[in-house]
Amino acid sequence: MALIRGSKVLAGLDIGSSSIKVVQLKETGKGYRLANMGVRPLPQEVIVDGAIMDAGIISDTLREMTREIKLKVKDVALSVSGHSVIIKKIKVQEMTEEELERNIQFEAEQYVPFDSSEVNMDFVILGTGGEGGKMDVLLVVVKKDVISDLTNVVRDAGLNPVVVDVDAFALENMYETNYVLAPEEVVALVNVGASTTNINIVRDGISIFTRDISVGGNQFTEAIQKQLQVSFEEADQLKRGETVGEKSPEDIKSILGVISDNLGQEIQRSLDFFHSSTPDIQISRVSLCGGGAKVPDIVQAIEQRLNVQVEMVNPLESISYNRKKFDQSYLEEVGPMLGVGVGLAIRKVYDR
Repeated sequence: MALIRGSKVLAGLDIGSSSIKVVQLKETGKGYRLANMGVRPLPQEVIVDGAIMDAGIISDTLREMTREIKLKVKDVALSVSGHSVIIKKIKVQEMTEEELERNIQFEAEQYVPFDSSEVNMDFVILGTGGEGGKMDVLLVVVKKDVISDLTNVVRDAGLNPVVVDVDAFALENMYETNYVLAPEEVVALVNVGASTTNINIVRDGISIFTRDISVGGNQFTEAIQKQLQVSFEEADQLKRGETVGEKSPEDIKSILGVISDNLGQEIQRSLDFFHSSTPDIQISRVSLCGGGAKVPDIVQAIEQRLNVQVEMVNPLESISYNRKKFDQSYLEEVGPMLGVGVGLAIRKVYDR
């Protein structure tokens, strides 16, 4: 879902609340090859609830990272998620794409709680020939100030934002590039970020339900911090499996178990909501990625809660790379965090 459009070769740039990820891919004829990538942490409170609190730190970090990894590509695809994004399937009278382009603001009015002057809108026609001459349209609405803040930060770092997508759709791009979905198979893609978890339910290459929930990896860190009386940084180290002073990863197993179950509960609520409106559609599996999904035993905890098969996704599963240029163990470590970045790197400028 592009809200801004421009050039040809893009790098995917995922600015999250705890880190910045950049991914550049090259098409090879056999698929994709990793051309460049980088991950840099951001300090706490730089981005809060999707809102940028310190643009300078983000721009500086981004500028330093692109210089260090020698990123030659200046055009980037970005994405947004959270409360500022509305994704809704609507029914409208059948018309051409050009006609809908002209009428979309009028058609969307009843679904959007913001003034049309405050938002950017885009859409995809999902199907025509419906009952009563209606067609299904996927509507995406994003507040202009959120896009403006994000693109300004990126421009300040010397990059050119040409596409703004939505996290959930970038995930779908990533998944369909790396894995094969059987016809009619329904998969829930779940990206556990630091402060937000994106859920996208996909069937036959079409997104049929999306939701962002305000739970993520930071909840694990905060619970460790509170219960063990350590700093946020020390709690984060423990969460990553490191020993801090006299405290070892063994000391936090029960804490991680409780928060994993809480996360599973939140995901279950979203899936229950989906099932209540589409009881005839069964989800065959849940596919997890994101930095927050690296917590030990999280797959088993969520699987137990949902009673559905849960798998970890590797966003680089089908993407080749030069082993002399990229360290395999490092890619395995950061790989789960690259889901949105990989999905954005696959974007073509004029794709909807």
